[in-house]
Amino acid sequence: MADAKTPVMAGSETGKPGDAAPGQQPTRSAGSQPAYFSCWDIHAYYGESYIVQGVSFDIREGEIVALLGRNGAGKTSTLRAIARVDDPALKAGEIWLDHQALHSMKVSQAAQNGVGLVPEDRRIIAGLTVEENLKLAQIAPPIGWSIERVYDLFPRLGERRKQEGTTLSGGEQQMLAIGRTLARDVKLLLLDEPYEGLAPVIVQEIEKTLEQIKALGMTTIIVEQNAIAALHLADRAIILDMGQVVFDGTAQDVLDSAELRQQYLAI
Repeated sequence: MADAKTPVMAGSETGKPGDAAPGQQPTRSAGSQPAYFSCWDIHAYYGESYIVQGVSFDIREGEIVALLGRNGAGKTSTLRAIARVDDPALKAGEIWLDHQALHSMKVSQAAQNGVGLVPEDRRIIAGLTVEENLKLAQIAPPIGWSIERVYDLFPRLGERRKQEGTTLSGGEQQMLAIGRTLARDVKLLLLDEPYEGLAPVIVQEIEKTLEQIKALGMTTIIVEQNAIAALHLADRAIILDMGQVVFDGTAQDVLDSAELRQQYLAI
C-alpha cells in the first residue's frame, strides 16, 4: 500500500481493500489505542472548486469528535466525502473504517459497511409514515436497531408512528432522521448540523438523545455551527479552515481557549 503521507487516487490500484490484510488496518493514531477510523490526506472537489484540501485525522472506537469551523470551512464537504456521496468528488487520499477502505467504495457500499450519515436536510420521505420511513431503512441488510428500540429512544416517534413523516415538527423530523440511521447497523455515525433550525428547548432534547448515544459508545463525528453545544458533547475537536485541519485536540482545549474560538469559530 502507498505511504500514508502520499495522496492516493481514490479507487486506484494502490487504494483497494486487498492491499491490507484483514486485521492489519493501517494506523497513524498517536494514542494508546489504534485508530478505528482514519482519513489520510483527502482532497475533494465540487466540479473545479477545490474544497477539501488534504484533511487528515484519526478517531478511536467510541470517540465523539466535533468537526468545527466557520461557514465555508469544508466541514460538511469533509463529512460527505467520508460518507462517499458523489458530491464532493474524492480525488485523492484514503479513508478507512474498521479495516475497510471506504475510499474505494460507492455511497451504498459505505453504508453497507457501517457509515451512517444524518444529513442536514434530513431527507424524510414524503408520503410515508414515521414507521414506514423506519421500515424502509431496514429493507436490506445490515439491520441495526429494532424499530421498537428506536421508539424507546424517541418516545415521541412511537406516539406518531402512523403520522406522515414530513408533517412532523422540525425537532421530530430530526429524531426520525437519527432513528432511521440507527435502524441500520452503524459503525460510524455522521451528524450534519443536528441542531440546525431548532428551538432551544428542542435542541436540549436532541442533546439528551445524543448523550444517550454517546453512553452506548457509538463512534461519531458531529458537524455543528453551535460549537459550544457540540464541544460539550464531544471528546475531541477538529477545526477546519479553508478546507484544512488547523487544530486537533481535546474538546476541553477549545472550551478553555477564548483565543482559539475567536480565531476560528468567531465565538
